[in-house]
Amino acid sequence: MSNPTITRFAPSPTGYIHVGNLRTALMNYLIARKAGGTFILRIDDTDPERSKEEYVDGIKQDLEWLGLEWDRVERQSERLDRYHAAADDLREKGRFYEAFETPTELDLKRKKQLNMGKPPVYDRAALNLSGEEKAALRAERGDGVWRFKLDHARIEWDDGILGDISIDAASVSDPVLIRGDGQILYTLASVVDDTEMGVTHVVRGSDHVTNTATQIQIMEALGQGNVPSFAHHSLLTGPQGEALSKRLGTLALRDLREQGVQPFALLSLMARLGSSDPVELRTDMAELIDGFDINRFGSAPTKFDVADLFPLTGRYLQQLPLEAVKDDITALGVPEDKAAQFWAVTRENISTLKDLGPWWAMFRDGAEPVIAEEDREFVAQAMLLLPEMPFDETTWSSWTAAVKEATGRKGRGLFRPLRLALTGQEHGPEMAQVMPLLQVVRARG
Repeated sequence: MSNPTITRFAPSPTGYIHVGNLRTALMNYLIARKAGGTFILRIDDTDPERSKEEYVDGIKQDLEWLGLEWDRVERQSERLDRYHAAADDLREKGRFYEAFETPTELDLKRKKQLNMGKPPVYDRAALNLSGEEKAALRAERGDGVWRFKLDHARIEWDDGILGDISIDAASVSDPVLIRGDGQILYTLASVVDDTEMGVTHVVRGSDHVTNTATQIQIMEALGQGNVPSFAHHSLLTGPQGEALSKRLGTLALRDLREQGVQPFALLSLMARLGSSDPVELRTDMAELIDGFDINRFGSAPTKFDVADLFPLTGRYLQQLPLEAVKDDITALGVPEDKAAQFWAVTRENISTLKDLGPWWAMFRDGAEPVIAEEDREFVAQAMLLLPEMPFDETTWSSWTAAVKEATGRKGRGLFRPLRLALTGQEHGPEMAQVMPLLQVVRARG
């Protein structure tokens, strides 16, 4: 019997989830759900100064908004004893050592190695310190950092996206797992959690590839035989291939939600972006789960354009029944007896629900007429033929027929100036549907 599939999403509560985080969360969620497994929300709150409870709440709210339900929550701040036990185990096995270099000293070492044409890898000078030297440095500088001693061999795995990976551990610095102030760092906490929680699949960004190599060795050093399957997705760029990292603060999920983006528009895009499958709007989570295949994703940087979310949102809204949006419509002041008619007229002419407000304002208050100089006399004549309110579904056809007979105009030269005069817009819903909702016509003069 095979082991149950277990995945995790491990955000740090030092900020809100952005689209880059979402990509990782969604992939891990879809893998777990497709296999009927477990999806863990693991809060990486080992940094007491930067971690904020408001961000923990925000992370949960964003995932709930998207419908990404977790099976259980873990807090790393509640598991510190497990990390210290693992550190003690590594010390006993001779794979953990204390180092005392200052950041300035490390920087000088790196520059010297680069000047000599060597990789800037930590030289393990701390391994040569005697007990007396360590005590003296500790007295002078305080506690040192704790580094994991890598076995200088090749580290290999079959990556779910990148394929066969092979990294020479000699080209990597021994990673710091515990800071001088005692704070447990991500690499150690993640290894302990992944192994003890039975995580079977880890999907994360390609910037973690080297980190994965060191984690595999730490798992092996701790005697953990079951190493998870790793997959590293490409990093997002802007639409022109520019680095997205500096803009991620403006691409927080709560900001997209505030802009009117709908959850399934975002999920549909992120579940396919960077894969060989086309992006198609999905309105059911089961469809997203069934159609997901991690092996169809590529390693090339993936372009993300926030503008792509709005057509998808518009298409999602178009298929909604009135009941799903009625509260949004009546909140604008649309009378209940006009709500169905208003939704029918506007639903195919909005990108987000925020677009409903300007439409209702136009119907309620009338639009600022747009009249070309050469059309002024024609529009003025047409307004004299416009029936009195209220209008109905036949008003547009009967009015334009009368205007055509009186002026001789037809086709675009007839309809376009009248639409602009009544709505101030060149495009929009069928005017036969618009007329019954108009309460004011400013072009009457």
